[in-house]
Amino acid sequence: MRKFILLTLAVMTISVSYAQEINGIWGGILHAGNQKLEIVFHFNQSADGNSTATMDVPAQSALDIPLTIKLLTVDSVSVEAAAIQMGYTGKLNNGTITGIFKQYGISFPMELTPKADGTPARPQEPRETADYKTEEVSFTNPEAGISLAGTLTYPVNYTPGEKVPVVLMITGSGAQNRDEEVFGHRPFLVMADYLARQGIASLRYDDRGVGASGGTQTGCTSADLAQDAASGLQWLKAIGKFSKTDILGHSEGGMIAFMLGAEGKADFLVSMAGPGIKGDTLLAEQQNAILRLKGIPARTSVNTLRETMATQPGNVWLEYFMDYDPQCDLQRITVPLMAINGSLDLQVLPGSNLSAIRNHLANRNPKNLIREYPGLNHLFQHCEPATAMDYYEIEETCSPEVLQDIADWIQGL
Repeated sequence: MRKFILLTLAVMTISVSYAQEINGIWGGILHAGNQKLEIVFHFNQSADGNSTATMDVPAQSALDIPLTIKLLTVDSVSVEAAAIQMGYTGKLNNGTITGIFKQYGISFPMELTPKADGTPARPQEPRETADYKTEEVSFTNPEAGISLAGTLTYPVNYTPGEKVPVVLMITGSGAQNRDEEVFGHRPFLVMADYLARQGIASLRYDDRGVGASGGTQTGCTSADLAQDAASGLQWLKAIGKFSKTDILGHSEGGMIAFMLGAEGKADFLVSMAGPGIKGDTLLAEQQNAILRLKGIPARTSVNTLRETMATQPGNVWLEYFMDYDPQCDLQRITVPLMAINGSLDLQVLPGSNLSAIRNHLANRNPKNLIREYPGLNHLFQHCEPATAMDYYEIEETCSPEVLQDIADWIQGL
């Protein structure tokens, strides 16, 4: 779902200062009320002897935020990001930088210690030269007048003229690239690699306004993004290389899968944590689940969300999402559907959403599969209840059993 983050990102000018002794990666935990947030600073000396600094907030998938350096000496540092009214000032002593993190006029003490490697391992990402063919492609959404760019991945040992199933991957909410890169993970890259090794082709593409795709996210709703996905489906069918054309959508992408499935645009559908209930109800459930995780009594209602939205008009994506009810689309789906959730998903709660999908799906196709996976979060990572939202820290990108079940289900159609 869309990420409401503490730090509002903006592009800032990087300034240079004095030659540095504090160098490399330093990290610490910001304790702000009931929140604990890891902050990582990168202090790097450039070839000409000047300095640059960036900041990461891994839990919010906010990486490489450029900072202005006010002071950087052998034992002192002061950096800021004026556009988000944030600054950090500290002094090095016995291997620890003791300092103050300040944002919007509020100060918090924060210690930094050296980090040998600021990037957790991602063992599922393909590292070696792939033994399958990939092709950079583009397709056009004529209604929006934009071109969308993506990667078409063929199966291992694919031969031209061979008819294989293909999966169109649709990302979750927020502007994302073709790999659905989020919290330092690239789920769609991992899925494309796995499916290729199981004889299944895939097309993943940059959202409009991201990467090599044209257009903008401004004023965009899920219906607009569904048009983009429909154009991708049409392109895949037009090139005539595939036996079946599928949609695989994650989170909001699962919702779009329902929308397009209701229009008969795909041969089968995979919804990974797609909403089964009305958007305003889903968001209220989501907020309450997150509050409970933090030990705060649940108190968000649909009315509260509506009242908050009324004070912040103009967010057309949110207005559309809150009003959207998948019930009508689910009732019109006639093709096989695989709908899955993790039991520890705090963003699309499995109980209410999978039940709604099961109840509203008029299609009783025996090949339908609706399943809740124990111990998995919104990204389908294995986790514990207390770590359900520690997406960045978890090395696993996607549960192997989920990947296998998706491939097995597609191959069994």
